[in-house]
Amino acid sequence: MAGPEEEGFKVTDRRRRADEDESVPPAAPPPRAAESREPSAPGRQPASAAPHPAPGAGVERDLTGLFVMLASSAAMAMGEAPDPLTGDVRKDLDQAAELVDLLLLLREKTEGRRSLEETQVLEELIYDLQVRYVAATKRSGPSHGPVRA
Repeated sequence: MAGPEEEGFKVTDRRRRADEDESVPPAAPPPRAAESREPSAPGRQPASAAPHPAPGAGVERDLTGLFVMLASSAAMAMGEAPDPLTGDVRKDLDQAAELVDLLLLLREKTEGRRSLEETQVLEELIYDLQVRYVAATKRSGPSHGPVRA
């Protein structure tokens, strides 16, 4: 049995807490001796091989991906592209109109704060989707409301 004088190992919590002072630098991470001793599986990289960047560290954010994602969803809702998960082509012009309206709202709310590239992509997507929407409503009948400009 272990007596009180016998030493074991000591565990120190080095995680930062939200209420700590930001001026105190974080403690150095513990050495990773276990990684060097364990053989990695074939084709598998150790966790330290490709570190993930900290959120917002050196990554320029833009809205182009969001605009393209919404436009792709609108095209699928117009029946012009298959669903990537199921491969089914479905037509829901009400959903397509809502997605185009959402892009129009984003254009309005981000006016003056978009980059030139973001503005060009957004304008081209809105124009293209509006033309496609008009063509889709002509093919299926006038039961759907217009997409505002």
